[in-house]
Order: sequence, then structure tokens, then C-alpha cells
Amino acid sequence: MALFGNAHTIDPVSAQQEYARLLGQGEQVHAAFQLIRDTILFTDRRLILVDKQGITGRKVEYHSIPYRSISHFAVETAGTFDLDAELKIWISGAATPVEKTFTKGVDIYEVQAILTQFVTR
Repeated sequence: MALFGNAHTIDPVSAQQEYARLLGQGEQVHAAFQLIRDTILFTDRRLILVDKQGITGRKVEYHSIPYRSISHFAVETAGTFDLDAELKIWISGAATPVEKTFTKGVDIYEVQAILTQFVTR
């Protein structure tokens, strides 16, 4: 399990089943990442951020970001001393980016490729 809120890869098929109620008809999960309590889903239609709140995590907020709303994004690869990679996504109309940190076990280039595939449509 990842520590300190860093993400690691989870099986998209498992995420598809677990979050089926959030998905539209025919919507497919292409990649998924699990934080300690939160989840990031990349579907063929949108980016979904699952934000568990409170001490128990029973209250959940679901952020749905259509790819067309992403104005730009940046990835920062892991370094020698900083072993985590970072993803920043700017949403149209928002001044600050959505930021997520990934452990070195996640291929940040894959994350970038997924975003490129869907944002440039």
C-alpha cells in the first residue's frame, strides 16, 4: 500500500466493477490509481476523482472532469532524491491546478499518454 497519499496503479477492470454506478452507459475505465483513501479514474469520457472525506471516509465526493474542460496539464518525473512523480491538471475557469502525486511504481509517462489521448480529441 502507498503511504502519504501517493498513488499506485489498480486494475481498471476492478475499478470498472467497483465504480459501475458512476459510469455512463458504455463508459470504460482505461486506467485507475488508488490513493490511501481516494481514487483517480481515467475513463474514455472523463477524469473522475473519488474523494473520501472525514475520519471514517463514509462521506464521498465525486469530481467529474470532462476532458474538454482540461486546458493543459504537466507531469514531473521522479528524481534521484524525490522518488515521486507529480501530475498537475488545469481546469478551465480554475486558477489553481488539481495536483496528484504518484509513487515511483507508476509510469507517469503512461498517465501523460492517457491524458494526451483524451484531451486532444
